[in-house]
Amino acid sequence: MPYQRPGPGTALDGKAKFDLTKFNQAYFDRLRARVIQAGERGIYVSIMLFDGFSVDNKGDVGNPWPGHPYNIKNNINGIDGDPDKNGRGEETHTLQLPAVTAVQEAYVRKVIDTVNDLNNVLYEISNESHSNSQEWQVHMINYIKSYEATKPKQHPVGMTVEYPNGSNAELFASPADWISPNDSGGYKDNPPAADGSKVIISDTDHLWGVGGDRQWVWKSFTRGINPIYMDCYHAIYCEGQNPNNDPTVVSVRRNMGYTLNYANRMNLAAMTPRGDLCSTGYCLANPAASGAEYLVYLPTGGKVTVNLSAVSGELSVEWFNPSTGAAFAGGSTPGGASRSFTAPFNGDAVLYLY
Repeated sequence: MPYQRPGPGTALDGKAKFDLTKFNQAYFDRLRARVIQAGERGIYVSIMLFDGFSVDNKGDVGNPWPGHPYNIKNNINGIDGDPDKNGRGEETHTLQLPAVTAVQEAYVRKVIDTVNDLNNVLYEISNESHSNSQEWQVHMINYIKSYEATKPKQHPVGMTVEYPNGSNAELFASPADWISPNDSGGYKDNPPAADGSKVIISDTDHLWGVGGDRQWVWKSFTRGINPIYMDCYHAIYCEGQNPNNDPTVVSVRRNMGYTLNYANRMNLAAMTPRGDLCSTGYCLANPAASGAEYLVYLPTGGKVTVNLSAVSGELSVEWFNPSTGAAFAGGSTPGGASRSFTAPFNGDAVLYLY
């Protein structure tokens, strides 16, 4: 935990009470070390500052509030995160308790001080906080931005959808740099194209809980969305899936990597979702006279028409099979008009024109 436990007095778990004015430096040293280790492996880290599951009883995971430092029975500072005495601390994810907000802000400053010099950092306010947490989350987003403005580096700050009954519209209206929506609007099977107003990180946790397949990966990617996968690691959370050999799970993992390979090959910064340029509606494109690229997904395979009227000259044709990971050279095609292409194998397919 981020706080020291010097007492006096005993918390509900039988250990000494927390002092919310004294940070546990080992916690922050470990945080920094893990972010550095991830960065050495090319991984960005979303530092989740708070968690809706730590203050509220969300069902089969039980009620964690008796172990929370902001439970008045667990700290020596008189901080009471449950003023209505309902056995939960949902008030701590609102702005109705100024003393709690002040303690939270001090913790946020400590986290920022710990990792500000590192490049591979995103901040996430909270995982699935309750549906009345919006004002608190917006406050925390603005607080991070304000505090980091005084620091050498500024990092993207994100807001993930509230649970239950979260609103994606609230995410888009927030000051967050990146958002993670729920399934409202088609993010499971026909995601709306990203318009650039927010970076969209589509997380299977907020869509299914446990779910997702390779079609979701490619549909999201070609609509300008960043898909991330909550990989089941323990049978109690897997809803019948075997995380080691379930073919859907294995295929999702592989195709996350395949989309990464194409992202690294392409001039991704120049490409935008252009479903209007292909008959399947799933297309990332840079329809330039020279240096053009088109990445097209065919969810059911077969034939696709791509509008290449913006292109001068020839484009190379490559087919990719998401089922096997095999790529096939398909010759070349002239630009200047709409062209039709037929996948050389059965099942869903990816067409890359460059």
